[in-house]
Amino acid sequence: MAERGQLPPPAKRLCCRPGYGSGCRPGQRAGGAGPGSGALCAGPSSAAAAAAALGLLPLGKTQSPESLLDIAARKVAEKWPFQRVEERFERIPEPVQRRIVYWSFPRSEREICMYSSFNTGAEDPATAPGGAAAAPGGAADAAADENRLPFRRGIALLDGGCVDNVLQVGFHLSGTVTEPAMQSEPETVCNVAISFDRCKITSVTCSCGNKDIFYCAHVVALSLYRIRKPEQVKLHLPISETLFQMNRDQLQKFVQYLITVHHTEVLPTAQKLADEILSQNSEINQVHGAPDPTAGASIDDENCWHLDEEQVQEQVKLFLSQGGYHGSGKQLNLLFAKVREMLKMRDSNGARMLTLITEQFMADPRLSLWRQQGTTMTDKYRQLWDELGALWMCIVLNPHCKLEQKASWLKQLKKWNSVDVCPWEDGNHGNELPNLTNALPQGANANQDSSNRPHRTVFTRAIEACDLHWQDNHLQHIISSDLYTNYCYHDDTENLLFDSHGWPLWHEHVPTACARVDALRSHGYPREALRLAIAIVNTLRRQQQKQLEMFRAQKKELLHRGVTSITNLEGWVGHPLDPIGTLFSSLMEACRVDDESFHGFSDFMENMGQCKALEYQHLPAHKFLEEGESYLTLAVEVALIGLGQQRIMPDGLYAQEKVCRNEEQLISKLQEIELDDTLVKIFRKQAVFLLEAGPYSGLGEVIHRESVPMHTFAKYLFTSLLPHDAELAYKTALRAMRLLVLESTAPSGDMSRPHHIASVVPNRYPRWFTLSHIESQQCELASTMLTAAKGDVRRLETVLESIQKNIHSSSHIFKLAQDAFKIATLMDSLPDITLLKVSLELGLQVMRMTLSTLNWRRREMVRWLVTCATEVGVYALDSIMQNWFTLFTPTEATSIVATTVMSNSTIVRLHLDCHQQEKLAGSARTLALQCAMKDPQNCALSALTLCEKDHIAFETAYQIVLDAATTGMSYSQLFTIARYMEHRGYPMRAYKLATLAMTHLNLSYNQDTHPAINDVLWACALSHSLGKNELAAIIPLVVKSVKCATVLSDILRRCTLTTPGMVGLHGRRNSGKLMSLDKAPLRQLLDATIGAYINTTHSRLTHISPRHYSEFIEFLSKARETFLLAHDGHIQFTQFIDNLKQIYKGKKKLMMLVRERFG
Repeated sequence: MAERGQLPPPAKRLCCRPGYGSGCRPGQRAGGAGPGSGALCAGPSSAAAAAAALGLLPLGKTQSPESLLDIAARKVAEKWPFQRVEERFERIPEPVQRRIVYWSFPRSEREICMYSSFNTGAEDPATAPGGAAAAPGGAADAAADENRLPFRRGIALLDGGCVDNVLQVGFHLSGTVTEPAMQSEPETVCNVAISFDRCKITSVTCSCGNKDIFYCAHVVALSLYRIRKPEQVKLHLPISETLFQMNRDQLQKFVQYLITVHHTEVLPTAQKLADEILSQNSEINQVHGAPDPTAGASIDDENCWHLDEEQVQEQVKLFLSQGGYHGSGKQLNLLFAKVREMLKMRDSNGARMLTLITEQFMADPRLSLWRQQGTTMTDKYRQLWDELGALWMCIVLNPHCKLEQKASWLKQLKKWNSVDVCPWEDGNHGNELPNLTNALPQGANANQDSSNRPHRTVFTRAIEACDLHWQDNHLQHIISSDLYTNYCYHDDTENLLFDSHGWPLWHEHVPTACARVDALRSHGYPREALRLAIAIVNTLRRQQQKQLEMFRAQKKELLHRGVTSITNLEGWVGHPLDPIGTLFSSLMEACRVDDESFHGFSDFMENMGQCKALEYQHLPAHKFLEEGESYLTLAVEVALIGLGQQRIMPDGLYAQEKVCRNEEQLISKLQEIELDDTLVKIFRKQAVFLLEAGPYSGLGEVIHRESVPMHTFAKYLFTSLLPHDAELAYKTALRAMRLLVLESTAPSGDMSRPHHIASVVPNRYPRWFTLSHIESQQCELASTMLTAAKGDVRRLETVLESIQKNIHSSSHIFKLAQDAFKIATLMDSLPDITLLKVSLELGLQVMRMTLSTLNWRRREMVRWLVTCATEVGVYALDSIMQNWFTLFTPTEATSIVATTVMSNSTIVRLHLDCHQQEKLAGSARTLALQCAMKDPQNCALSALTLCEKDHIAFETAYQIVLDAATTGMSYSQLFTIARYMEHRGYPMRAYKLATLAMTHLNLSYNQDTHPAINDVLWACALSHSLGKNELAAIIPLVVKSVKCATVLSDILRRCTLTTPGMVGLHGRRNSGKLMSLDKAPLRQLLDATIGAYINTTHSRLTHISPRHYSEFIEFLSKARETFLLAHDGHIQFTQFIDNLKQIYKGKKKLMMLVRERFG
């Protein structure tokens, strides 16, 4: 903890000895040390005896018996404030005072460690004694972190001989600790002062100026020096006792020497005090006696370890302000662990520290910001609040707390609970659950109406728990005795106190009962916690049996209905109080053998609650277990009971995510346990129950529509049972595959409900925020079964049926299909044809599901299906082509399916003979023609390509194109097919299609960069190459479709360069003259080009700007070239320019440029 400064704290009480004469001063005794003399701290016999008294000697070593004085002094030092001792006895002999002062210093290093480092290791056996919890970075990182802790550094300083000048004056210990020189730091000497009372350090100061929650290493070093080497510490009585023994001259000499030695520091204070003492009316003279910082505690002082509250608040505030960055979340979790550690040591600072932490959490400015914005807090931050609420539950359930203490906590909890920004228990979604915590009406307010609190906050359960008590006789007997039985069993009531074995049962709201277990563990009562945990588990097992019997009695009616509205409103897995996790941890803790976490230090076991842990871990098999059972089997069984509980999915994103997270955490813990024959029996027993228990089990035949799915749990059950009972494993997993919330039928009806079972009639479509995660878990379960069923035809068929029935996501079915394909075609074995067929069947289902819906992976799915069908065989490929219309779009069928099937790689892969190749090709051609008929725009070209080698099919495809050309096809599609025809050696057919394309085209005057221009030029070139007649036929179409002057002039230029038909079919040249521009068809093209230039010119001049003038002049230059091709072109162009000058004479600058260029 942070030290308060350089000066020692003020004395807590005033010391005086009224009426004492010189003859009765405590310092005068026969044979005693002279006034003011010091003595070493050693006990009456020897240093070894003192060490033995501290518990430092190994067991079995011979040691002297302790004196009655030491025994009495030790007990008094533990329990009584020194003022009470002084008031109780008129005169206390100096030896007695010395022994009380001697024993008042803490004797255990465990507390020193707790206040100077994080987790001491009492919780986790993997943690090194006295160090921090293992860091995630590995052993090296953990060791490095641990060595930086103040406790470890303090030990190093002590072992290095850095502690010196140790002096104990009364209840005050002082000394110097030398910090060795480092590379960049010189050697420093720190002055340390420690005050203590009743074996607790009550204040610390150190000149190092440390600012932290923990004691600094120097305080640790001095404390451990006093604990480990008491015989080397000079011990004096409180300074007031020494001053009482001085006469006036001695006192004056003492004061003057003190002032001389420290005159610069104390002279102003000394003068001020002298003035006040000499003043008759001063306040100092109104008080009897004077303060003594070394005299110990007064009766009214609270006896608790020093905790720097300001530093706790500052550290928490800092961690919260970092918003989860820089490891702040981990630091806050370590602080919570520190609170639990304090509770386990029954240290009152645990509640104090949690109060300080909570105040800072409530003051977090982000709470109001999130509430205003309507946003949710981060998941990690939300979990911190959960732990906060759980810790308060533990604190208020302390079985030995005083009523006034609980009342104080309740007041504080209600105050926090009433703040608007106080987080709700299940995230930002309030629930309407009744007050279920107080299942047993234990108190006047047990049935209080919670309607005035519409939302349950993180503190609600702790507030409700304040009404609970531990005075129930049955409960007291359960937790206090291993022999509490009653063999007068009558199974006629629901809430029996004992079962048929005579073993005690505890009927209470399960999370509340488990909160009691957690509270007992947290407050250092592990044996009591274990007893109650066993009673709860036995109660759950009996309840299981009763539910099974109840379902069997109503099975016929319920199965006839097919639905149920029975469910648990509160699930035990994912519950804020984590009841199943608590029971599991308690029982697992009990079955650890030789757990080193209870042996942190050789002296930790004295006067510690932890000695109970050692006592119970070596107990023989518990009385209340069946033959062959152990704590381990009980832990596993209760985990299976909790995971298999049928419960309704809670509202809100956070609560639903918590259900998934806690389930996975519990299963992860179970996976660490190696299954033996005994545990397999437990698995079998629970699996059978879960399958047969109807609506009371998550795996029952009939469950509520909105029940939490069992996929994750069933996958664990399946893998665990498979090597031992495959039939049961598959039965369990197949039952769990369902996902009723996605089914169309809704539940109805109700039936009488047993203890803690509620009827829920859904009135909404459920908002399952975690549905994608749930579906992925369902997919994982199916994949696990597929993998395991490889080679087993019957099981594969069963799993396939389950997948097709229960999985509703195409992407997950596709994943399963891919998984099955990979498993079936592993490199180290022959393909499993049955599993391949399963893979293909799933792929076909995906095709059907996604055929009419958009899916960005559709193309990948189609390609994969063809690959899968290829692996299955030629008949599979033939089948998918025969039924293409139920699986693929026409485009997919031609461009991907048929094309891939016809590829050389497929033929080689299948090792097909000529007959098989022809048959497959025939199916592909039939598919292509069907697709072309259905979607000629997108499939005609593919159909022509696929039908190339079959004349009849090719002609049919060509005819389909011609039929569609006049109506359904665009010019670009027709031009593409036409070019394909030319490339394949069908120029006349290409020409025919090009003319059809031209009829669909329309190029305006300003579209001189249109993508179709190249197609037009190509069509004209093709016509020109075929001959005059073809060119004459296409030019009217060009003139009609193209209004762009530059395109027309380009076509005109190309037509005048060579004779039509010069490059005809098969490369033969045709002889003939160039075509005349004065005759058809080129005259028509020339006139159209000149007209296009004239129209374009007028259009451009309408909105022309000066920056485009030069470009316009160049355009006119190109126009003149075209005009001049005509017989009277020069005259036409001159007239055209004159008209421009007249019409646009207002554009003087432009017309001036026209005159300069064209006259």
